[in-house]
This record gives sequence, C-alpha cells and structure tokens, in this order.
Amino acid sequence: MSKELLHNWEKKSAEKQKQYKSFLQRADKNKVLKQLPDLHEEAFTHVDCLQCANCCKTYSPRFKTPDIKRISKHLKLKEGDFIEKYLRLDSDGDYVVKQSPCPFLGSDNYCSIYEVRPSDCERFPYTNEDVILKRMNITLKNSTFCPAVFYVLEKLMKS
Repeated sequence: MSKELLHNWEKKSAEKQKQYKSFLQRADKNKVLKQLPDLHEEAFTHVDCLQCANCCKTYSPRFKTPDIKRISKHLKLKEGDFIEKYLRLDSDGDYVVKQSPCPFLGSDNYCSIYEVRPSDCERFPYTNEDVILKRMNITLKNSTFCPAVFYVLEKLMKS
C-alpha cells in the first residue's frame, strides 16, 4: 500500500492541493496532533531522505542568528564572511542560501554541516509538530516537493 501510495506522488500532490487545503482548514487539531508522531515515524520507514534531498535541492531554510553563529564557528569563518559567501536576504527579510541546490549538499545527498545545520533543516518537514496545521501554506508547498509530507497528509485524510 505505501509503495503504491508514494508511486507518482508529485503528480498526485499537485492534483490534490485544494483537497489538502480544505482538509487542513477543517481538521480536528487535537485528533491530528495525536496522530502525527506515529505517522511521521511511519512516513520515514518508506521515505529515504538521502535518495530524495528535494528540500536541499529546491528550497532554502531560514538561517536565524543562532544558526549563523553556530555554522560560522563550525566553518571557522567570521559571521559576516559566512553571510557574504553563502546567504542573501529574501523578500521576508530572512537569510536564505544564495543558490539552489544548497551549497552544503554533497553529490551523495549528504549535508556537509549536518551536525550544525539550521534549525529549519533539523525540524523539516514539520510532520511531527503543529506547524503542519498552523502554517498551512508551508505545509501545502512542502507537500509538492517532500514525499513524507505527501504521505502524512494522505494518511491523515484517510483517518
């Protein structure tokens, strides 16, 4: 069932954006939050991030001040030099990577700064926290490039 569910997931997700939005708008928050930990775990028994890495190839996390401090130190760069080399300000005033794919993504889909990665990366794809409901536009966008988000939404809608 899960292999079948994930077959052609990008196309299915694109076709179901209105259904997902409607579901998220009317979802029973407590019921959804209760299901998320198990569905999150289940999704990652079927989705291998190292085979995908769509998030790192197409999307940038926000680099918040603590992230910039931690990563700069790790790379032995001054914060200003790190920002100048890797980051830009987006339309929301957040620091994001200058280009896609992420400059820290290796050809093997491993992250070269994984131990000190931004908190957005660590928390992504938010399928085990209330962000999935609270920030519906992010959830909908994520479902178009992350098979785990697609998987969790599909399972939630069937429950």
